Amino acid sequence: MKKQTTVYRCANCGHTEPKWLGRCPECGQWNTLKEQSAAAGSARADIKGETYSLPIAAIDPASGTRIASGSAELDRVLGGGFVRGSAILLGGEPGIGKSTLLLQVCAKIQSKGRVLYVSGEESPSQIRARADRLGALRDGLEVFCSSDIDRVMDVIESVKPILTVVDSIQMIYSPEAGAVPGTANQIKYCTQEMTEWAKTHDSVIVFVAHVTKDGLIAGPKAAEHIVDAVLSFEQAEGDLRALRAAKNRFGSTDELGLYRMGAGGLEEIADPSGVLLIQRAGEMPPGVAVAIVHEGSRVLLVEIQALAVPAKAGITRVYSDRIDASRVARVAAVIEKQTGLRLSDQDLYVNVAGGVRLAEPGIDLALAAALYSARTGQPLPKGAALAGELSLAGELRPVRQMAKRARSAKALGFSSVLGPAEGAYKENEEGGRSAAPRAKAGARPDWGRADSLKAAIRELWR
Repeated sequence: MKKQTTVYRCANCGHTEPKWLGRCPECGQWNTLKEQSAAAGSARADIKGETYSLPIAAIDPASGTRIASGSAELDRVLGGGFVRGSAILLGGEPGIGKSTLLLQVCAKIQSKGRVLYVSGEESPSQIRARADRLGALRDGLEVFCSSDIDRVMDVIESVKPILTVVDSIQMIYSPEAGAVPGTANQIKYCTQEMTEWAKTHDSVIVFVAHVTKDGLIAGPKAAEHIVDAVLSFEQAEGDLRALRAAKNRFGSTDELGLYRMGAGGLEEIADPSGVLLIQRAGEMPPGVAVAIVHEGSRVLLVEIQALAVPAKAGITRVYSDRIDASRVARVAAVIEKQTGLRLSDQDLYVNVAGGVRLAEPGIDLALAAALYSARTGQPLPKGAALAGELSLAGELRPVRQMAKRARSAKALGFSSVLGPAEGAYKENEEGGRSAAPRAKAGARPDWGRADSLKAAIRELWR
């Protein structure tokens, strides 16, 4: 039988058919099927050469070594630097500093290999002007501006860079995947094409992605399974920027990287322990509590602010964008059940000073104290810092690294630290769990202990 040499591909969604149709059966668009030559080697029968597997012991472990990016905060979030043969997706709002961060990384990466910066949004002169302003000039850094995947792949193949930055993946297109850049089919096709090259050449590739109004990565959501790490670059408050990992095949997703945007680019915040605190000369106002947050390998002290006002028209609402609103409603329900303080007729407003998103269970006690203080009008004692997870029964559950949290808070001048009692285990240095030793007679605890919400409130407002 004669081998088929042409196919008909939809210019809108990329669907292929062996013969022409007036309407694409995949996306339903009319007159979008265009004749193209069939891709050579697409059939399994055309695959030549012997295919075989490898014993895992025969794989060279050096192929997965890391490369320092030149940014300690980025290395922290990635788990120790770039892994050779990996693909990373960096998402964030327009103008937040994604291109600035990656251009600085291109100039500071700890490798003698060549670095390629591919831009589909800027001209070479614009990139050079930004590099001059940031001081990001180095030997071996090359720039290529194009949106055509074929031209980009030709340049990557000729340069063979150790690091490739694609800014942004929504602008890269292939005629074979449709006529419109930024579609899900285009992004999956182009991401797969460049990721395969990076993995076969022990290179690193970073894709820049924009986000939607909801804060989700636009378009590349369908391509997240292709890459090895998905990073989110967020604006906290003012010039503060936060870098988080939503997916990381080579490290933890608990780490937080902090930067400050300045005239010379992004500056790393090496010790962010007290950067999110507000310095006050007098007493604490009602509705304010300091939470001790354990993010990855370090401790942050963050101020949680709450406000309770009578609900309008009998419909209560929770306004909270930095802490999940359902979590605020749950903590408020526990307070009402355990203390009898009515919050179900109040509109609740919750804010985090500095604008950092908080999701750790250890902030429950500070959130409950802020809500209780806002409703009663009683301020928390000055110099008090809180940590603890709150159960639906009103119990305070142990949180990890409580002793480390207490030491960090007292090092920043907090005179009293309140948290749950020790649990039935402790975390050892290797991250495992073992039986907690009994406290020695007469030993002074590093923090005030409370086993329930009622006990914590009595301790704070005795």
